[in-house]
Amino acid sequence: MNTTSIDFKSFIEWDNNPFILFNNQGKILYLNNAAEILFGYVSKKELYDISLSYAPQNFGYKTTSLTLNYDSFLFHAITVGYENEEHISLRLYNTPRIKPTRKIETDKLITTDINILLEANLALFRIKNTNPLKLLTDQDLPAFKIDQNNFSKLLRKVLDAFRASDSIDISLKLLFGQHVIIEDKRISLIQLSISANGRYADTDEEICTLAGDSQIKCLLKEHSIKLEIPLIQ
Repeated sequence: MNTTSIDFKSFIEWDNNPFILFNNQGKILYLNNAAEILFGYVSKKELYDISLSYAPQNFGYKTTSLTLNYDSFLFHAITVGYENEEHISLRLYNTPRIKPTRKIETDKLITTDINILLEANLALFRIKNTNPLKLLTDQDLPAFKIDQNNFSKLLRKVLDAFRASDSIDISLKLLFGQHVIIEDKRISLIQLSISANGRYADTDEEICTLAGDSQIKCLLKEHSIKLEIPLIQ
């Protein structure tokens, strides 16, 4: 089959896995949409250095399993390839989202203003905790459907993990260019981020279970917890 007349660029653009083509000086010659979003969280130099570190010894390509984490981006493998000394390519493979433990029945969810629900749970947290809170939210986020009871339980567990922190930073924002598939539909995501100088990890397993029940991706780190919440309309 003759493929020389086929333009493969569109197929690369549609790919949800970031793809970057560098020259031998580390300059970006091409990147797809997914990579463009990724560069909001990682430097060009770091990804170029990774490409050089994992490049095959001879012309061709090599796929390596490894874990890379950049904010809400989590990758489980990369492919590095080159056919000459002038260009080198890097493709990063997204780690699949964990399948929910139960199916979301979107028709039974309640349309909710996430800012109001967040404020209500923060008020409960403040009753028992005097930690200084810094809150930054997007008041223009549209109302969307969510399991209010499950999310409130999740939020209380997350906040409780920071009960001994000196201060807590909380932000709520839309994740541009990122989505999840629910009932064969592309659903946008918002990110709730809670960070401090440290946190307890004793309820991490329970937090992940509650998040999974609502198809919320949970990113647990030493000083932060981030929740990627589907914006179901």
